[in-house]
Amino acid sequence: MKPHLLLVPGMLNDQRIWSDVIAGLGETAYVQVANVLTQSSMADMARDAWSLLASVPNDAPLVLAGFSMGGYVVMEMLSQSRRPLHGVAFLSTSPYPESPEGMDTRQKTLRAMHKDFAKVVEGILPWSTHQVSQAVQDDLRQMMLDLGGEVATRQTQAIMGRTDHRAVLTQLTCPVHLLCGQQDRVTPPALIQALAALIPHAPCELVEDCGHLLPREKPEVVIRHLRQLLV
Repeated sequence: MKPHLLLVPGMLNDQRIWSDVIAGLGETAYVQVANVLTQSSMADMARDAWSLLASVPNDAPLVLAGFSMGGYVVMEMLSQSRRPLHGVAFLSTSPYPESPEGMDTRQKTLRAMHKDFAKVVEGILPWSTHQVSQAVQDDLRQMMLDLGGEVATRQTQAIMGRTDHRAVLTQLTCPVHLLCGQQDRVTPPALIQALAALIPHAPCELVEDCGHLLPREKPEVVIRHLRQLLV
């Protein structure tokens, strides 16, 4: 039976963050991309993601892949536990709830976004990427500007309110793959390594010459791992 794959974008991302990955996977799986743009909590994002999968047969192989904020959504989906999973991939994400320091930083970011959203986007791009082409930077900038400040505000508030799901992660028995850019400054490698400590059976790859935006920076690595999970 052909497997199903749900891709969950990160903050200020839509299906475009996965475009290279989807193209590279070809006919390997039935691919859907979760909508994480309209909700105000991780729980709502997860419920809507499960609703998107309602028509997938219970005996069909299903793989979930979450990038950055999408990783938090997948963790919430696991806590809601609707059905068996064939595999899970976590990309550029963290197992931890928001820290007090993180709360302060995000509050400052919210104020900056309300003042000049386009300026914040210009700051996000160099901080989030590592040696990407101008064309990729332009694509990423346009995606973020298209989604806008209201989406960014909702998502930031949802991230700040995320639940600690480390206990759920320790109970995962399906295949899990972990990926993070070696040069990721948003969710540094130490965070994916902390996730690996909770899921000892999960292979963890630190991708060289790669920042935070793994699906666009190194799609070939993401494709390789997803193909392994989809077998």
